[in-house]
Amino acid sequence: MRSFLHTLLMVTIGCFIYAVGLNMFYIPHNLLSGGINGVAVTIYYLTGISFGIVNLVINIPMIILSILYLGKRFTGITIFGTVMMSVAVDLLAPLSQTMYIHESVLSAVFGGILLGVGSGLMYRYDGNSGGLDVVAAIVKKKYSLEMGSVIFALNACIMAASAIIFNLELAVLTLAGMYTQSLVTNKVVIGLNQRKTAYIVSEHADEIADAIIREVGRGVTILYGEGAFTKGMRKVIFVVINLTQIAKIKKLLDEIDPHAFMFITPTADVMGRGFTSPKTPTIPQEAQYYHDEFGRLIRKKTLFPAEKHPVQISPQAANVQEASRMVPKEPPEK
Repeated sequence: MRSFLHTLLMVTIGCFIYAVGLNMFYIPHNLLSGGINGVAVTIYYLTGISFGIVNLVINIPMIILSILYLGKRFTGITIFGTVMMSVAVDLLAPLSQTMYIHESVLSAVFGGILLGVGSGLMYRYDGNSGGLDVVAAIVKKKYSLEMGSVIFALNACIMAASAIIFNLELAVLTLAGMYTQSLVTNKVVIGLNQRKTAYIVSEHADEIADAIIREVGRGVTILYGEGAFTKGMRKVIFVVINLTQIAKIKKLLDEIDPHAFMFITPTADVMGRGFTSPKTPTIPQEAQYYHDEFGRLIRKKTLFPAEKHPVQISPQAANVQEASRMVPKEPPEK
C-alpha cells in the first residue's frame, strides 16, 4: 500500500511538471506534444475545448483496454494519472497566456526538458498518465515489442497528421521537442549517476583485483576465460564502477601491469551492495598478495571477517596461473 501511495505521489508531481512545460513553452507557440496529450492539444487548438475535457474523453477507451488486459493496479494508476494530468494542465492554463520565450526552437527544447522530467518521474516509479502508455504496454505484453518503439511509431503518425493539419515547420519543431523529451525521460528513469563495467585481462589479475578493492573501494569478481589462439587460461577481472573511478583504475593498471587489456562498457540499473545497499564495512587496508623469495605470488592466509568459510576453488581455477605459464608462444614471423 505504501509503495502504491508513493507511486501516486510521483505521478502527481510528474503531471504538474509536465503541465508547466506544456503551458509555458508549448501552447504559446502552438507546439504539440507526443501521444494522446498531443491529440488533445491539437483538438484544443482547432476547437477551443479545454485540454482536460478532451484528454479525459479520449482516454476512456484506453482505460477500458487497461481493465481488460493490464490488471487492477495498472488501471488504477492509469485512471489517477489521466485525471491528474487533465486537472494539472487546466489548472495551470493561465501560464499559457504569456510568451516567456519568443524563439520557437528554444521553447521546444525547454518545454521538452520539462515534459521529459515529468514523464521520467512517472515512469521511474512505475506510474503513467494514460494515453499511449496503455497501448504500448498491451502491445509489449501481447507481441513482446519494446514500449519505446511502439510509442515512437504512434507518435510518428501523430506528427504526420500535424504536418498536414498545420504546417511542416510546426511538425519539425514538435519532433525536436519530442526528441529532447525522450532523452531527458531516459536520464530521469535510469538516473544521472551513470555506472560503468570494466573488464580487465592481465597476468597480474590477483594483484590488480586486490588493489581495486583497497584503493578504489569496489568489489571485484574474477572470471575465467580461455584464449582462442593460445588455448591458455586467463583470469578476467569484472568490476562495476562510477564514472569518476575510471581514472583511478587506469592509474593502478599503469603501476601494476601497463600491458593489461581493459575495456569499459556503459551499465544501467545497478543494484546491490555498494550501490543501492551499504558497502561491505571491512575493506582490507593491506595488500592480500605478496611475492615470496622465488618470485611466486602468494595470498596471505587471512579471511575477511564477513567470510565464515573459505571459498572452495575448483582445480581448474586453482591452476589457472600454472596453466598460463604453459601457454605456447606465438610462432615467429617469417
